[in-house]
Amino acid sequence: MFLSLTIICAAAGGILAGVNQLTREPIEHAKKLKLENAIKEVVPEFDNSPSDEMYYGKIGQNDSLKIYPAKKDGLLVGIAIESNSTKGFGGEIKIIVGLDTAGTVLNYAVLQHAETPGLGDKMAAWFKTDKNKQSIIHKNLSRETLSVSKDGGSVDAITAATISSRAFLDAVNRAYWASKGNADTTVDGNTGATIIK
Repeated sequence: MFLSLTIICAAAGGILAGVNQLTREPIEHAKKLKLENAIKEVVPEFDNSPSDEMYYGKIGQNDSLKIYPAKKDGLLVGIAIESNSTKGFGGEIKIIVGLDTAGTVLNYAVLQHAETPGLGDKMAAWFKTDKNKQSIIHKNLSRETLSVSKDGGSVDAITAATISSRAFLDAVNRAYWASKGNADTTVDGNTGATIIK
């Protein structure tokens, strides 16, 4: 019985290792393609490979975010920043934000979240909608830190999802400060406001 179980475990382990070897490269290729598509969604047209030129932008003392430079004919036309916030109602929110060289929001895409369906998950479109004070598109982050109206800011929160809205805006603010490499910047845990030390 012991010998039979050993043989079965060894065979299963060998099969799993083989499948892992066969699928590793296609999975990596699919991840890179998904990232490239997300970058294309948030920055102007480019002719370089932003994922190959990725670098890290520092935010806070022990934190950094991935930054992807988008270039056209060798000139920087925008940057895409992978950002996150752990302050969401359902946990971590991951986004990618496109900024121009002046710090203006070009677009964004939500990469991952666990927010409440029908409420917090509206963030994918809510902050792009040109209605009242919802949209963050074309906001220059060098002039203002984004926060919800309830906290004295200029952005309307998602109806009945203020916590999710604060977390989303926290991730956008973090992206901007990472693009500036500002190591003396922190984000207030209650309001999502950026505090410059």
